[in-house]
Amino acid sequence: MECNHILVRFGELTTKGKNRKMFIRKLCQNTKEILKPMSQLKYELSFDRMYIILNGEDPKAVAEKLKTVFGIHSFSFCYKVESDLEKIKEVCLQVVENNPGQTFKIDTKRNDKDYPLHSHDINTAIAGYIFHHTSKTLKVDVHHPEILVKVELRKDYTYVMDNVIMGAGGYPVGVGGKALLMLSGGIDSPVAGYLTLKRGVDIECIHYASPPYTSDLAREKVLDLVDVLRQYTHGKIVVHIVPFTDLQLAVYEHCEESYAMTVMRRMMYRIAQGVAQKNNCLAIVNGESIGQVASQTLESMATINEVIHMPVLRPVACMDKLEIIDIATKIGTYDISIRPHEDCCTIFTPKQPATKPKSYKAQAFEANWDFETMVQECVENTQDIVIDDSYKNIENLF
Repeated sequence: MECNHILVRFGELTTKGKNRKMFIRKLCQNTKEILKPMSQLKYELSFDRMYIILNGEDPKAVAEKLKTVFGIHSFSFCYKVESDLEKIKEVCLQVVENNPGQTFKIDTKRNDKDYPLHSHDINTAIAGYIFHHTSKTLKVDVHHPEILVKVELRKDYTYVMDNVIMGAGGYPVGVGGKALLMLSGGIDSPVAGYLTLKRGVDIECIHYASPPYTSDLAREKVLDLVDVLRQYTHGKIVVHIVPFTDLQLAVYEHCEESYAMTVMRRMMYRIAQGVAQKNNCLAIVNGESIGQVASQTLESMATINEVIHMPVLRPVACMDKLEIIDIATKIGTYDISIRPHEDCCTIFTPKQPATKPKSYKAQAFEANWDFETMVQECVENTQDIVIDDSYKNIENLF
């Protein structure tokens, strides 16, 4: 018998009280969007779980997609059979045979209390059948089995479930509003975006391009990073490309070298706030990690952050670089991030940037020219690109 269902468990969502239905509705919507190319799938929803009816779709391909859906605690391959003990035995044997391992456990939940056998008796009967018919050398291990077979026995039918596969966890993307991710192309900011998505916050991205000092390959690198991040959402993310060259050159023309990075970051924050407000984003997200570079000391953050009034989320602020790299490798962004193409933050790096910049000094440098007009021009002239399944085919993308 072929696997005909996948059972999805919600986990943390079941604790959300009055908001629970909204969370589950959004999770189901996101799941259907991510699995949209698999057109034969059908869905059934119960109190704390969802059943995906495969209708001939490849269960392993569906499982790989489900691993990227935030809000899913775990899932299992599932067989729906008649509530006939002999048929249940046959399917349980098939599950054990198809999974690697030498220890197993049968765990029966008897929802039909009129069924003549108790759960323990059903477990014993199924295990005995498996011992007599298996081609493998097996032992029962009730504490740490390599193969766990769950049986949910109901009046008209029974679900036999394979090993538990852990999902992405977190909350469904979109239940926490929307934020704007400052995406540089480095290792940290894509990880910050991933962690933001995991808490249910949808994202759009902003990238500062400084041609001819930054190349089309740097731009392509950023869009490829977004293409990875969108796999963890409803399937598409908008990227706002900021024409930053003129403003960046003006910063270096009117500031001392040691304060150029501080003032440039203040400009980037102002632009991000303008783009965020224009696109209904409630916060700004970035990949700053405390003390990693000069602009990420607490003194620098305070001086840079003061120019805006929106919340700034820093999901990796207290992680060390190795922790961030581990997540980047896990989610598939690391190899893209290390491509050797410079972004606007690295092309004019000062030799001795201020690590404890003073607000009044930054303000004094900014008073040297009309930066506000240039900031507004950057906001108004951003190029918006939708990254989805077809983004590589968009004309004039690079």
